[in-house]
Amino acid sequence: MSGTSVTAVTPAPPAADTTGEAPTGPHPRDRPARPAATLAAVNTAALLVLMAFTTPLAVLPDTVRHLDSGPTGPAWILSSISLGLSATQLTAGSLADILGRRRVFIAGAVGFAASSALTALAGSLALFVTGRILQGIAGAALLAAGLGLVGHAFPTGAARVRATATVGATFGAGIAVGPLAAAELTRVAGYAAPYLLQAAAALALAVASTSLLSESRSPARRGLDPLGALTLGGGIGTLTAALVEGRQGWGRPTVAALLVTAAVLLAAYAATALRGRDPMVDPRLLRRPAFRLSVLGSLITGIAVIAVASYLPTLFQGLLGLSPLQSAAVLSFWSFTSVAASLIAGRVSSGVRARRQMALGLAVIGAGFLGLLGMDAGAPWAVVVPGLVVAGVGLGLLNAASTRLAVESVPPDRAGMGAGASNTARYTGASLGGALVVAVVQSAPGDTPLDALSTGGHRVLLLGAALSLLGALVAALTRNEDHPQLIRPTTQENTYQERQES
Repeated sequence: MSGTSVTAVTPAPPAADTTGEAPTGPHPRDRPARPAATLAAVNTAALLVLMAFTTPLAVLPDTVRHLDSGPTGPAWILSSISLGLSATQLTAGSLADILGRRRVFIAGAVGFAASSALTALAGSLALFVTGRILQGIAGAALLAAGLGLVGHAFPTGAARVRATATVGATFGAGIAVGPLAAAELTRVAGYAAPYLLQAAAALALAVASTSLLSESRSPARRGLDPLGALTLGGGIGTLTAALVEGRQGWGRPTVAALLVTAAVLLAAYAATALRGRDPMVDPRLLRRPAFRLSVLGSLITGIAVIAVASYLPTLFQGLLGLSPLQSAAVLSFWSFTSVAASLIAGRVSSGVRARRQMALGLAVIGAGFLGLLGMDAGAPWAVVVPGLVVAGVGLGLLNAASTRLAVESVPPDRAGMGAGASNTARYTGASLGGALVVAVVQSAPGDTPLDALSTGGHRVLLLGAALSLLGALVAALTRNEDHPQLIRPTTQENTYQERQES
């Protein structure tokens, strides 16, 4: 939240329950957190998920040839993991808070290993898309539970700011390393090599996490919300599918049916959440400026940043004449700069309001996109380096602020849900941004395909810059602090904290 962190509850043995109320304070089966081990495991998971997310960007032609996919193949190859990530982040985060974040994290690692192996062995588009969707579902469990574990291990203060900034830096590292590793592994060992490596790494992470991580969960007794998981997860997943299918034409009956289904499911969730006792996402959280900013910042990150970054390799190869590996290497100027910026931000920004850091990051990203407008057919690759470096600084600031807000903008007992909400917005935004990019490119005029690519690329960069600058303005105008009544933990934690204070 805006420079204000939620006060952590001091661990203490739970009192005997003589009132019939739910127990308060830390869960009796939870062990003390191990901050260094927790951060190492969560960073490994974030690196792995982001590497998997970016794998097809550098090897799309090889993947299309291997799967012999049709006209809709490339869109689903690139976007199927987003469907799994966006549809299940909130469910995974809520389950982590209720059942145990360590338990959900390890289950996610095992699922990621299995789904990566399935993707590696896929011989058809349908099986590949299934594997990638399952990768997204498992990745959602890793990311949501992982940030919840970080929030528990680093309850407040400068240590939390540094920890969340490190996770933000790891997001940038995954974006940098993923395409490079995928391009080289595919060149040396074939299409399946990147996914087999991801499977082995995820399995090793699952084994290591059984001894490295301590369990944590919400001290409040909450019931599961299966209807909420079905309606909200199904609505977001259906919306993502509609955005992917819409790239081939928005007037098709399939797209209309998916959009209507998504609207019905999301409306059903809104109706049930307002009346339910333990909704998966409490709509009242939207009263918190910090929570709204966390979701909005992640949404703009997906639409304006991830979508544009996903299109840059196409521009580098089509306009600058670079190979897939060379394109990934040039893009790493952006990604590695973002890693350094996130780490530096974690060291120096503990006294800076997160909203100001987010606004600055988005503004700098917008300036970086404008700096890429000098990219034309036949230009040397060095012409894009200054813009990529500037955008990388902005992305580093943005990632550090976003991960911090995801944890701080919700009560401590809902840290997994807060992470899930942020990541849901991020990957839903990526799907929406991808659809916008395709629409802009397809509408670009040009006497030759190369002219159309150049015009479309410039329009995409202008769109990304405009959305980034708009997001910066919204973040800058957001209220400084949440109202005191809105930043307190949930009712049962309030009771526990008040007993401790008295």
